[in-house]
Amino acid sequence: MEFKVLGPIVAVNKRLVFTPSAPKVKQVLALLVLRANHVVSLETIIDELWGDNPPRTAITTAQTYIYQLRRAFVMELGDKLGDRAIVTAPPGYVLRTAEESLDFRDFERLAERARACRTAGDIEASARWTESALAMWQGVPLANVERGTVLQNYVSRLEEKRVSVRELHIRSAMELKRYHELVAELRSLVVEYPFNEWFQTQLVLALNKAGRRVEALQAYQKARVLLRDELGLDPSDDLRRAQQEVLNSPS
Repeated sequence: MEFKVLGPIVAVNKRLVFTPSAPKVKQVLALLVLRANHVVSLETIIDELWGDNPPRTAITTAQTYIYQLRRAFVMELGDKLGDRAIVTAPPGYVLRTAEESLDFRDFERLAERARACRTAGDIEASARWTESALAMWQGVPLANVERGTVLQNYVSRLEEKRVSVRELHIRSAMELKRYHELVAELRSLVVEYPFNEWFQTQLVLALNKAGRRVEALQAYQKARVLLRDELGLDPSDDLRRAQQEVLNSPS
């Protein structure tokens, strides 16, 4: 069985796809998947589901959600997967599954390959592996799951890793002089991460390298106004240097 969290959470067995409908059962599944092959304590499950205000019946209710999840696996995916996959292991439960069945683990492995290739000086391979890693994402992690503090921390870490791989991809593509194809990607990134000045800087540089000097200056101006109006900040040194590079480039 495969588990996907880089977007809406789903469990896949052969061609059968299943997602619990009950919100809190879905939360429990997400927690077990992100901690796959490690014990998730009952205390952690309760903390995720109810935070600082658990009901008096929190323990029995959480155990009921585990039972419902196991039963749903059996009914929806067959082969008694619930009993085999979710194992009681004091002080909680373990989701047992192969590491390669987890999409976020595959993403991390591909990202490591990309970094290793870059370190070895193989920029082409680094770009290919980053593209493969990023292609695994189907949207916001756990897009269809209500998230408490525990899950939100996991999602934040995954998003940080995604940004890191996106930066690695941009660096490689810039070195390979793929300026034209980078422009659209960078425009999307500055919309998604408007206060990430590194992405803003790369957009200015890519536009200029692609021969779109006026658009590069417009991108700089837009970033400068955003930083001033929203944060009260001046552009970073790197962003200002990118502007200067545009001004110094041939018309």
